[in-house]
Amino acid sequence: MKDLQMAWRNLWRNRRRTIITAASVFFAIFFALVMRSFQLGAYDRMFKNIIESYSGYLQLQQKDYFEEPSIDNSFVVSPEMLEAFSADKNVDILVPRLESFALVAAESRTQGAIVMGVDPEKETRVSDMSSRLIRYRLTEQAVAGLHKESLPEKTKNALDVFLNESFSGPGRLMIDLGIADEDSAEIMPVLRKHAGFANSYFDNNDTSKVLIGNALSEYLKVGIGDTLVLVGQGYHGTSAAGIYVIKGIVKLPAPDIDNKVVYMTIDDARQLYGAPDMATSVVLALHDTEEKSVLNTADRLKNILPEDEVFRNWKELNALLINQMDADNKSGMIMIGILYLVIAFGVFGTVLMMLAERTREFGMLVSIGMQKTKLARVVTLELLFVGFLGIIAGVIASLPVVFYGNIHPIRFTGELGKMYEDYGFDPIMPTMLPDNYYLWQVFVVLLILIIAVVFSTRKILRINVTNSLRA
Repeated sequence: MKDLQMAWRNLWRNRRRTIITAASVFFAIFFALVMRSFQLGAYDRMFKNIIESYSGYLQLQQKDYFEEPSIDNSFVVSPEMLEAFSADKNVDILVPRLESFALVAAESRTQGAIVMGVDPEKETRVSDMSSRLIRYRLTEQAVAGLHKESLPEKTKNALDVFLNESFSGPGRLMIDLGIADEDSAEIMPVLRKHAGFANSYFDNNDTSKVLIGNALSEYLKVGIGDTLVLVGQGYHGTSAAGIYVIKGIVKLPAPDIDNKVVYMTIDDARQLYGAPDMATSVVLALHDTEEKSVLNTADRLKNILPEDEVFRNWKELNALLINQMDADNKSGMIMIGILYLVIAFGVFGTVLMMLAERTREFGMLVSIGMQKTKLARVVTLELLFVGFLGIIAGVIASLPVVFYGNIHPIRFTGELGKMYEDYGFDPIMPTMLPDNYYLWQVFVVLLILIIAVVFSTRKILRINVTNSLRA
């Protein structure tokens, strides 16, 4: 107890030295946590964009479909098989899909598109499709009308920045236009008046009706109630052609899918492609989506699979994305490693400065009878106190930044935003909420601190009293 009291008092004998040492640790932990939070948050966003809006965590496919994604490699979905899968404890719901390609035409414009035949009710439980319906569109006409209203100047300036943007809900619209919660009751009715967009989801009774991606609708210059012509090749070479009415427009978080996707009921898709009772995949919505749980679920269900069908997990379905993330993660770890190296030199520099300043003091204490081990113990406690002060302050200071960055992510615009979209990612960078990575960053900084403590302890145990008193 006396050693603790002595160490704590020694810290504040020289406040400047203590603050400098603690500050080096503070900035180490603060920047490491914030940088890692942005990096992991970006990865998490990208994964969810692709997995939760398209591929799912586990899919049942015909064994050749992964290598050759053709409708000819589809399979019959039997009620008995679906019932057997549904009995598994980790399976929430089974969502059959019939996926193929078609040429989509509207007047003189055409575009190659992914045609997704889905069960509307089940699909929205997997990809939350109904919540992705466009609710607001800042067209030139809407923005011109809003400029005539008595809106805050900040909101009016943001309108020009987000011209031609579409929004699925008021939350993102309020954030992008800088609308405070207390002002929403006054401003949102004005926005709905000018920028509100009538839209609706479909159900299994909606024959010959489709939902299309927002980017695809903008390219084809079509809207609700317009007609699309689909032409493609059906099952085993049969012709596939049909006329469909647009019932809704959705905005998907993966722009590479948003600009070429058409959704229709799976019954319509089976009729279009001449593939009754068939599917190209069945997405298994799971209760627990942790990697180990996904793999265990696949292993349990393999025993009841037909010979020509296999399970594909999200890593197999998104191999290119995984490779991109892995390469970027390594580069991010190198940057953080460089940061730690710089910080380590800073910590060691402050420790060396402290030892040099107190050399005469240490020599005098030893000369009047203080044991070197006791002196080393007190100095160790001092450094640990300083280190913990810096770590605690760094963690506390990082939390507001991390939580704010999660709620208000950085949004990329201009060329950088377009580059993100070209790679198929939503152009925003959120932070990841505190998780295990917090413990790892704290552990690394503690390790640097412990090495500094060991170094200072050895210096004190080897101190030469005569030379120290002459210092």
